[in-house]
Amino acid sequence: MKVTLISIPVRDQEKALAFYTEKLGFIKKKDKPLGDGNRWLTLVSKEAQDGPEILLEPAPKHFEPSRVYQDALMEAGIPYTQFDVENVDAEYERLTKLGVEFSAKPSTHGTAKYAVFNDTCGNNIAIIEEL
Repeated sequence: MKVTLISIPVRDQEKALAFYTEKLGFIKKKDKPLGDGNRWLTLVSKEAQDGPEILLEPAPKHFEPSRVYQDALMEAGIPYTQFDVENVDAEYERLTKLGVEFSAKPSTHGTAKYAVFNDTCGNNIAIIEEL
C-alpha cells in the first residue's frame, strides 16, 4: 500500500490553483471537469512529479460539515497538512517575499523546525524541516 493522493479542501479551486502553483511552486498534473463548475484538479511537487498528488478538493462548497471542520481548524490555528522542506528559514523568506502570510514564524520544537501559513483558501499549512 502507498499514498498516491491527498486531498486539501479549498473554497475556490481557481484561487487555490494560482496560490499553490505561483507561490508554492507545485505543478498542475490533472485538470478534468466534473460538472457544476467543479474539477478533478491535482498538483505535484516539482521535485517528485511522479509522486503523490494533491487534490484541490471543492468539498467546503458542497458539504457543510467540511466547511465547519475547515473553519474550526483555522480558528484554532491548526494546520490542515504539512509539507516537508529542506530549509524552513529559507522557505519562510521566499514565501514572505511573495506575500504569503504566516501565523507562526519559524520555530524549533524537538527535532523539527516549522512555520505555519494561510493558503488563502481556508487552510493553515505547516512547512517542516527535520533537524
